[in-house]
Amino acid sequence: MLVKIKAAGVNPLDNMIIRGEVRLIVPYKFPLIMGNEFCGVVDKVGRSVVNFAVGDRVYGRMPLKKIGAFAEYAAVDQNAIAKVPEYLSDGEAASVPLTALTALQTFELMNVRPGKTVFISGGTGSLGAMAIPIAKSLGLLVITNGSRENKERVIRLGADRFIDYRSEDYSKALSNVDYVLDTLGERELEKEFGILKCGGSLVSLRGLPNGEFAVRTGMP
Repeated sequence: MLVKIKAAGVNPLDNMIIRGEVRLIVPYKFPLIMGNEFCGVVDKVGRSVVNFAVGDRVYGRMPLKKIGAFAEYAAVDQNAIAKVPEYLSDGEAASVPLTALTALQTFELMNVRPGKTVFISGGTGSLGAMAIPIAKSLGLLVITNGSRENKERVIRLGADRFIDYRSEDYSKALSNVDYVLDTLGERELEKEFGILKCGGSLVSLRGLPNGEFAVRTGMP
């Protein structure tokens, strides 16, 4: 279907693509129309489209192989979009798809189980705003860290424990955590592996395969 774009989200991923940091995963060729997530109105539908009609307000994540939400229109497969809930504005809706799908995919990779503990590093950002309530809906005990000013907001989202990074070092306060969701990258990975229980799972949104890191930490 053809969607007339009303709003598009700008993400750290867009900056990473521009800087070439994810070229091992998605080797885009430039010039490139950027933009990974959007909110808009269905302008035209193909003959096989059955669940959407012209005029529907929708949001979605552009295919990884062909992004391009920073445009007036985008051609998107019907399986990549959903109808926008009434309570979301265009701008709010455009900020949901990539971040929420990232959080969902992370927990799928971890194969999480109810009753286990997850530490979300830097959970006061946009990823945390999606990952914390999703983690709670999956029955996890959620721990996160960040600046004190964000504590109450994060607790309202569902975090069970908040660590103020200015006054407490999470690597000394935590141990035997079942899952770690890393949003900060290589500079924190060694500390995050240190709080992970034997057999636990860590998924990093910033780290890429790195032989030097593996040798330094005794990993394969």
